[in-house]
Amino acid sequence: MPQMAPIWWEMLFIMFITTFIIMSMMIYHITQTKKGESDATIYVYPNMNWKW
Repeated sequence: MPQMAPIWWEMLFIMFITTFIIMSMMIYHITQTKKGESDATIYVYPNMNWKW
């Protein structure tokens, strides 16, 4: 039924916006908790020899 298409598009749009907001909140929370830690615990990566 073509008349039902706007409802599905609206549901997809709302799902996309909610997932985007949740992902942004998670990224913000992770970066804020990383800032609260000391610098010694953040930058302890002894074997990071990248070969590009």
